[in-house]
Amino acid sequence: MATESRLVVCASHAPGMAADEAALEGRDFRAGLAQARQIVDAFDPELVVMFGSDHRRAYEPVIPAFSVILAAEGYGDHGSPTGAYDIPRELAERLAQHLLAADFDVAASRGVRLDHGFGETIHDLFGSLDARPLLPIFINCATPPLGAPQRSIALGRAVRSFLESELGTQRVLVIGSGGLSHSPPTLEVDTLGLSDDERRAIADAKREAARDRIDPDWDVRLLRMLESDDGCLAIDQTLLDAGGVGANEVRTWLAARSAGGADSLIPLAYQAVPEWITGMGIAISAWAGAGQGIPTL
Repeated sequence: MATESRLVVCASHAPGMAADEAALEGRDFRAGLAQARQIVDAFDPELVVMFGSDHRRAYEPVIPAFSVILAAEGYGDHGSPTGAYDIPRELAERLAQHLLAADFDVAASRGVRLDHGFGETIHDLFGSLDARPLLPIFINCATPPLGAPQRSIALGRAVRSFLESELGTQRVLVIGSGGLSHSPPTLEVDTLGLSDDERRAIADAKREAARDRIDPDWDVRLLRMLESDDGCLAIDQTLLDAGGVGANEVRTWLAARSAGGADSLIPLAYQAVPEWITGMGIAISAWAGAGQGIPTL
């Protein structure tokens, strides 16, 4: 059951958004993001828990299925922010221990550089990486073998029990960052050992084909499924495969919804943005402070 002390926000990220400094593209999505930012400001979280992914930068060649991050900085790729995250180290260590006791063999990551899979959404909602205390939790969404989507739901439940036992009624914002339909060229091939310049060349060569991998029908279907527990439980790997390799990042949405105890995720905005090669969506859990009249798809 949703509570007044938890708010869930799930949002797509895309490097092309930062590159569009004039904000000419993705205006519907940007409007939804602005609305979410206002709701987050009103909620005024005391702690942020974030489920994010990595694009084969922080974790290479060893890639855990899940990791609690104890210390991190922004990578700065594609215009994403740099600087240190404000991670409460002792709380993060207790979370890792809690998850280990709950039969999740999580890694504990120290001193990693998190790319736009974390940094872009945090910057969009708060303006800087260190604006609020943050517990970042990495989910491998990029490099097979990948954990089953339902395992991310279970991870979220375990995080929720930690929040309830450790923080009680403190206000916690839970974020999931990634998705929806997209198939970035650098995730379709093995990029182990390649430089950023080499990765950029691959992306540029296949960008036009990637634009065609956006599937608005798939995106809207997925957003509808996230509105109910039964819908979430029906999300499997076969469904995610149909949305492209980048759709695997929906695991972060499943984990965030579960960790925040959300009864439903309400879509604020959706827009297919070919220039960003991504179906861009944003959804939020019900919270009284959000006011009335939230637009839905």
